[in-house]
Amino acid sequence: MNKLRIGLGQINTRTNVDENFKVINKIVSECSQQGAEMVIFPECSTYLSQKGAIENAQFLNGTIIDKFKSLAKEYNVYIHNGSYIEKDENSDKAFNTSVLINPKGEIEATYRKIHLYDVDMGENLVYKESNIFNRGDSIVNISNELGDFGMTICYDLRFPELFRKLTLNGAKLIFVPAAFTVHTGKDHWEALLKARAIENQIYIVAVGQIGERADKKVSFGNSMVIDPWGTVIAKASERVCSTVVDVDWDYLEHTRKILPSLNNRVDIDKLKTVK
Repeated sequence: MNKLRIGLGQINTRTNVDENFKVINKIVSECSQQGAEMVIFPECSTYLSQKGAIENAQFLNGTIIDKFKSLAKEYNVYIHNGSYIEKDENSDKAFNTSVLINPKGEIEATYRKIHLYDVDMGENLVYKESNIFNRGDSIVNISNELGDFGMTICYDLRFPELFRKLTLNGAKLIFVPAAFTVHTGKDHWEALLKARAIENQIYIVAVGQIGERADKKVSFGNSMVIDPWGTVIAKASERVCSTVVDVDWDYLEHTRKILPSLNNRVDIDKLKTVK
């Protein structure tokens, strides 16, 4: 059978990197024992707070990514770190960066978050990621022995053109590591994830932070995997936990065959506009 077994690590990241890695290690171990070939974590899996973010930034050759490399080799799995705070040698800001590491401990893909979350919804719901982060400038697809993947992070979810581009570049599964808040997550998270899966006929693997953060905001959790028909095939419990599920590539091809919307697609950019 043409399947991929993945593990989702839904965690509650705080500001102690060593303590966060204890949880990450436990999740990787649990998923590996259940046969997962790849384990995926949420956005900012090793440090989650705007305060102290720059001080805790590291280059790709730093100890944080080295620890993920060691875990990948120890458990013989691919690890998607969700994201971490990457130093930018050309700026006093950082990047919000996803890294995919193979079982040999090698980096196979690096994606820097393109869409930065700058919003003001009042009260304790003000975010200005651009104060800390520079935005990435590259769309990242990666193909390996396990499949064809696309990289996004959190707020990217609201920009369907990125998901369509990743799909047209060959992605059959798109990662959405996130730290959605309860305020927006309760209304938008699952609806947007299903839309991205259905319109692109892909698997969406969305892994979220859960629980209260150091900044007193509360992450929504609800990590899930959605298939190309828009069905939620796995969903995490309302706690820190691991979830293991099989992704069926044959089912993706079946979906695209019976409902060939990608083949029926018209390039709208090439049509004239009448006002």
